[in-house]
Amino acid sequence: MKKVDLDIKGMHCASCSTLIQKVFSKNANIKSSNVNYSTGRATVNFNEKLVSEKELIEIVKKKGYDASISKSMIDPKKQHKKEMIRLKKKLVYSLFFAVPAFIIGMVFMWVGIKLPFEEYILWILATPIQFYIGAEFYKGTWSALKNKTANMDSLIALGTSAAYFYSVYLVLFVQGHQQYFETSAILITLVILGKYLEASAKGKTSDAISKLMSISPKTARVLRKGIEYNISVDDVKLGDIILVKPGEKVPVDGSILSGNTSIDESMITGESIPVDKNKNDLVFGGTINKHGSFRFKATKVGNDTTLSHIVKLVEDAQGRKAPIQRFADTISAYFVPIVILIAIITFIGWTLGGKDSSFAILTAVSVLVIACPCALGLATPTSIMVGTGLGAKKGILIKGGDALETAHKINFVVFDKTGTITKGVPEVTDFKTSLNEKEFITILGSIENESEHPLAESIVRYSKEQKVKFKKISKFKAIPGHGIEANISKNKYFAGNIKLMQKQKINVSKYKNKIESLEKEGKTVMILADKKVLGIIAVADTIRETSKQAVYRLHKMGIKTFMITGDNKRTAKAIAGQAGIKNVFAEVLPKDKAGYVKKLQRKGKFKVAMIGDGINDAPAIAQADIGIAMGSGTDVAMETGDIVLMRDDPLGVPSALRLSKLTMSKIRQNMFWALFYNVLGIPIAAGTLYLWTGWLLSPIVAGAAMAMSSVSVLTNSLLLKYKKL
Repeated sequence: MKKVDLDIKGMHCASCSTLIQKVFSKNANIKSSNVNYSTGRATVNFNEKLVSEKELIEIVKKKGYDASISKSMIDPKKQHKKEMIRLKKKLVYSLFFAVPAFIIGMVFMWVGIKLPFEEYILWILATPIQFYIGAEFYKGTWSALKNKTANMDSLIALGTSAAYFYSVYLVLFVQGHQQYFETSAILITLVILGKYLEASAKGKTSDAISKLMSISPKTARVLRKGIEYNISVDDVKLGDIILVKPGEKVPVDGSILSGNTSIDESMITGESIPVDKNKNDLVFGGTINKHGSFRFKATKVGNDTTLSHIVKLVEDAQGRKAPIQRFADTISAYFVPIVILIAIITFIGWTLGGKDSSFAILTAVSVLVIACPCALGLATPTSIMVGTGLGAKKGILIKGGDALETAHKINFVVFDKTGTITKGVPEVTDFKTSLNEKEFITILGSIENESEHPLAESIVRYSKEQKVKFKKISKFKAIPGHGIEANISKNKYFAGNIKLMQKQKINVSKYKNKIESLEKEGKTVMILADKKVLGIIAVADTIRETSKQAVYRLHKMGIKTFMITGDNKRTAKAIAGQAGIKNVFAEVLPKDKAGYVKKLQRKGKFKVAMIGDGINDAPAIAQADIGIAMGSGTDVAMETGDIVLMRDDPLGVPSALRLSKLTMSKIRQNMFWALFYNVLGIPIAAGTLYLWTGWLLSPIVAGAAMAMSSVSVLTNSLLLKYKKL
């Protein structure tokens, strides 16, 4: 299977993207596709042996749109600016003709002024609006007809055409009768105004991608053969040595060769506190160097950088449909033909009821215009765009609308222990000694400095933090499964577990209670001795500072928590207890974790989220309804799971689930008001109130109301930006 991005031109409403996606879905050689109206891009997974990229482009072109292979990331801000300029031109052109038509056809009529050849003047004014400005509605209708369906454009095209051509008939064959040229002209102008306002509001929903793309620096200071060059960031090659000075942005991803600094990685992780960086540490393109100069080697450039991956993830997420969006698409597919039928029934009903054809056409046009379900088409994608953008700003990458929708249904959250609940790095937690504390740490640190054991690293790191000077050692010997022995000057020391002490016949009874107490807390105890025990030190993978708070927030949301680990039961229970988790699966092999997740799902009855580091937990993350990867920007984390927590912070889990709930709430609000508006508006437009009050809804008022309903849905979605996670 091959994946390709296509840039598609000519899409002018959400139904266009639905139409193209339907065509792709009918092709057996296309595994999946995602057509994003907001970005004008389609991502297609296809069998390259059976269908070519050229054929994919032809499929799109046959439906009346233009397509080409995407060469680079689309900046939504630039694309949006072009769209705004296009719509503004059309709106100004339309107003140039529509305002005089409104004055002549309506204002003059109200004040009793009659111009000579008035009908012909209005005909001349309405024609360019109907066929130049309104051309896109005819194109959309034709595309829909070719696919044996109807869309939002169909309603606008039918309504305005009915008013325009009926007016032409009256001017040519029924002199002196009221015509409706100004009605069709003003309707199209109002729809264009609505699209302009909609585009203006929609631009704010795609801020996340634009801001991420603007982060990337434009130039890099590269050292080649000892000479410093300022070059475009696009010209940076793998392996280039790059110099970064204080206050500058890191141009690409890489590994520090020399120097130390602190870097603001908030645009990548959402974490505001700068991160200290030293030799061999990774740096990411787009982050800001706060203090100190350093040199690093470029390891990822162009579209391979972490920032580019994030932009692509957010872009894909904003285009992937949630199941609830498919529900909206289904409603729209049935809704439009039903509305056309209602308009026909309205026309026939008033004609048979004794009203003249002008009245019947007026009510039918009002039905077609007010029922246009643009707001319904915008209800879901706009909320998802704002929701995923807000998540990205907070370091929570959600890979699609489907993940966002599923996340709010989660019943159980399963945490992996190491690297998720805990920091994943053993630390010294306690020690007890009969020596001076500094002397104890100096002896132990000096011995462990020669060891390659992971626990030795934590003791050496702690010793360095205490600024002790290591002593020279000799006769170092590692004893597998027990510990080590070594000489400092003429003194022989042993460092290891109780088995080593028993082997050397060293009495540990003085420290026995303390050792047992520390081991109950899930800590690993190491003993330092010569001829007798000199002291003990405890090392443990400590829980993250925010783990307990994250678990508390999940419990408050009514979600049950679990911890899964390969550790023994005593250690597992100790760590889980510190985090506030009561349910523990211990001594579980990585390959068996998925089975435990499956048991919790109980044949789909419960929704389960699995949180892990994205590597050894991959099968369990894939099995879960929602897989959440702790990542700090790693490639594996980005590829694994439905949600990536860039901050590497468990608090991102309740925040992601809350974001899902807030977004789904907005979608439901939008869909309710869009449907409520249509259901309420159609009978009023059809003239039901006229029977009792004599009041009739003008097609112009219907057009204005239709435009404002779309804007109100967009505004409601944008309010999501101000919610706290």
